[in-house]
Amino acid sequence: MLLTVSVEDYFHGKAFAGVIDERQWPRFEARVEKNTLASLELLRRTGSQATFFFLDWVAGRHPDLVREVIRQGHEVACGANSNRGFRHLSSREFSEEAARSKDILENAAGIAINGFRAADHHLTPKDMWALRVLSERGFLYDSSVNPWAMAFRKEPWRRFIHQEVFGGRRLWEVPMSSVEALGFHVPVAGGNWFRQLPETAIRRAVKSWSEAGSSPFVMYFRVWDLDADQPVITGAPALSRLRHYRNPERVPALIESFLEQYPASSIGGYLGLEQAPVATAPRIAPETIDIQRRPSQAPRTPVTVVIPCYNEQAALPYLSNTLRGLRTAASAYDLHFLFVDDGSSDGTYDALRGLFGEMEGCQVIKHDRNRGVAAAIMTGIRNASTDIVCSMDCDCTYDPHGLIEMIPLLEAGVDMVTASPYHPRGKVERVPGWRLCLSRGASFLYRMTLRQRLYTYTSCFRVYRRSAILPIRIKESGFLGVAELLGKLDLAGGRIVEYPATLHVRMLGRSKMKVLRTIGGHVGLIARFASERLTTRHRTNARSSAEFCSTALAPKGMDRD
Repeated sequence: MLLTVSVEDYFHGKAFAGVIDERQWPRFEARVEKNTLASLELLRRTGSQATFFFLDWVAGRHPDLVREVIRQGHEVACGANSNRGFRHLSSREFSEEAARSKDILENAAGIAINGFRAADHHLTPKDMWALRVLSERGFLYDSSVNPWAMAFRKEPWRRFIHQEVFGGRRLWEVPMSSVEALGFHVPVAGGNWFRQLPETAIRRAVKSWSEAGSSPFVMYFRVWDLDADQPVITGAPALSRLRHYRNPERVPALIESFLEQYPASSIGGYLGLEQAPVATAPRIAPETIDIQRRPSQAPRTPVTVVIPCYNEQAALPYLSNTLRGLRTAASAYDLHFLFVDDGSSDGTYDALRGLFGEMEGCQVIKHDRNRGVAAAIMTGIRNASTDIVCSMDCDCTYDPHGLIEMIPLLEAGVDMVTASPYHPRGKVERVPGWRLCLSRGASFLYRMTLRQRLYTYTSCFRVYRRSAILPIRIKESGFLGVAELLGKLDLAGGRIVEYPATLHVRMLGRSKMKVLRTIGGHVGLIARFASERLTTRHRTNARSSAEFCSTALAPKGMDRD
């Protein structure tokens, strides 16, 4: 048996390719090092060797992990970044990507890299041009063919290890193993198939292949396949979650049992390929970002960022990494983060204290009971020491980096800047349609009721002028209070500016909003605003009429105030 291991993190999974943007990768909790070390321990117990395909994104950030794999006697090879599919690249672009990945991994490993694997393990007959490109870039083998359904039916030999010849160059192709059933090729080599197919069918297929003895069985797994406790990407579609998370507990035991029965070797070892030492450039480590404030010569504007948290323990590592990036990017501002734990019943408060409690410029406040997001925001505003106060969601459904552009909009005469995904220049990404319909409907009714014609009234992503907000008293403490705060500021004559923003689907955890209760609450709040505005208008008209009558009936020569 030949064993290959993809070194990638759970958020790199192919199931999330359309959900998680590559720019968001640094924000997720990193578990790749722990999972790779667990994989190495599994191989040590079973006496197996493997080829570890490293994503260049991982290799560049964890060069010591690359060298540990080599130290333990395993082969390392290039794995393309999962969210960067080669089918959307030209031949030249793919060549440059492959060369870049090879350089990164060789620089981390200090040895020549012979092998390559495409992100989705699924080269089709139309993609064979990629093999020529790989041979031109100095690769000696590829392991990207994963026969599926009717693919390669006219070329059945491609299901097995074979050589491709391009002029004077030769490239081995090492496909993942598959079985034939009813005229179709069914992949059974590992990964998703180990989670989805019946275990008895997988064992029967491996046994049948091994007994045939024509070619080694090529098996694979990803290091996160061993991580049953990995965070759940709740923002992914149901089918993607099923693909990624189904039966996670059975995969480690299944892999270990196969390796005990069929001790494995690496691809390079089977092909007799050596990884010779290569000269490497001085390694430049990725920038390490510290959430603690860095000294700066230029004076910076002090800003408080209020972040309400309620049962958000799962989302806090993502939040922490995001805020690190924000503090670095917002160099013109002296950011103070004020976290309000709104009576959480999980480990949110302890996690907040652990992540932020001892850091300069960070403060953690706790409500003794759950009072609601608006109450938490108001607690933060009251405890802020700056006149510019921002509020943002703990789940980062609005990119906090947007504050860098929102804060300057709080110019003289402006009391609030609010994010607006429904603005003509705003966007919404992968948020459920029913939720958008309700939110847009509420915004329409608020727009018909209040003074200022805005596109969005319910966003928590805002910049406030603290002195304008403190006198306002709101009755609602939950999600409705967010709209009530804006509405009361509007009716009091405050000026509100919108910022076109992108609303993303929530990645981790669950929304705390009670939909039916919130809908009814918005209807009642809009009715209350309409009544208040109508009453104010009548009082203004009555006062104006009284003043007119008083002026008109005053005797000539009498002073008129």
